[in-house]
Amino acid sequence: MTQDELVRRQRERARLMAWLLGAFVVLLFLITVAKIGLNR
Repeated sequence: MTQDELVRRQRERARLMAWLLGAFVVLLFLITVAKIGLNR
């Protein structure tokens, strides 16, 4: 395994984690909005 290949894999993993984190934040936001909407 070369250094370039290792860096590329780390970048792909970092990008995947960023997408998952973003999706999680959006999900929490939607749940919060739904709860506030139900309370009114």
